[in-house]
Amino acid sequence: MSAAMITLFDHALRLHRQDPGSALPRDGEPYPDVDTQPAPHTDPRLRGADVAALLDSHFARSDAQPADLAGAFRDIHVPIHRNDHITAAAMRADRERVRRTGRWLVRHGTDRNAVTVGLGLLATDWNGGDIPLIQTIGLLSGHFGPLAVDALKRRRNGTEALLWLADRVAGWGRVYVVEELCRRGGSTVRPWLLRHACAGGALDGYYAGDVATASHLHEAITGNDVDDAMIDQTGRLLATMADCHGMGTTLGDYPPAAIVLTARAGHLARQAPTVDRYVNAAVIADELSTKPPERTGCDPGQRDRIVRQYLAVIEQPAWGAAVRADLDRTGYFADWFADNVATRLGLTAFTEGDNT
Repeated sequence: MSAAMITLFDHALRLHRQDPGSALPRDGEPYPDVDTQPAPHTDPRLRGADVAALLDSHFARSDAQPADLAGAFRDIHVPIHRNDHITAAAMRADRERVRRTGRWLVRHGTDRNAVTVGLGLLATDWNGGDIPLIQTIGLLSGHFGPLAVDALKRRRNGTEALLWLADRVAGWGRVYVVEELCRRGGSTVRPWLLRHACAGGALDGYYAGDVATASHLHEAITGNDVDDAMIDQTGRLLATMADCHGMGTTLGDYPPAAIVLTARAGHLARQAPTVDRYVNAAVIADELSTKPPERTGCDPGQRDRIVRQYLAVIEQPAWGAAVRADLDRTGYFADWFADNVATRLGLTAFTEGDNT
């Protein structure tokens, strides 16, 4: 099979088998097809209507086979999110034919439009036998993530299927999955949200506040069942919420902010020093000290006390030594951190000639 004829499913499966527990490198890009997606309709209400017309025509023919649609959508704009026109076409047709056609397009499609239509068809169904198929194509999450999540959430055992996918996607694909898990909540989801939701990427800001709320973070971080994974995740959530204005919930919009910030500082004092913990604590202290109190979720007295708590920990000699030993100070992030956060806070680990 030539590179141009490799199915997108086989492409995803091959990459997944190389590292089954992680996200695909570069989200699986480049895909083996050529993305020639036409521009969408000027009127957003018409998006998906031409896809639906082709599906109606296909399902109206009793002898039509799924393979007949292999290249039918190549020159049509196919929405990557749930679409009312496509959903309506699926609901007008025989349920078993829709299911069989969706499976075939997802499994055998060699262009992303065909696979997207197949996922759209499966997203109108509830058959749990399709979960592995949907999960695998969902690993190409930048393009197929929205419909894969939409399809999985409708199935029995959908929560477990979404958690499996959440551990193996990054970028925008992770946004789609984590947002759905936040909407679900519950005792199965909360432990994952409390320990794994934020991977440290720039897009965490879109859902960090939702994670904090859905996981009942203020109760968990002040409770008795607290471990390093939860404490570290709390640090990432707080650092993200401190500086995600315009993306999602900020500390100023999060009522328990002062409670969680104080609890995190207390736990930090009992943790071993690492670069990630140092950087997150410094970012939190910097954001708190440079913003008006009302934007930090604290009153002035709380804000100042919390900043002192964080700085008292990371200014200890052992913490400074950990940073000097491990932080790549020649990298872009390290230079930015040293020139901005560390300078504003006067952190001794970044002071010339520091011998602590």
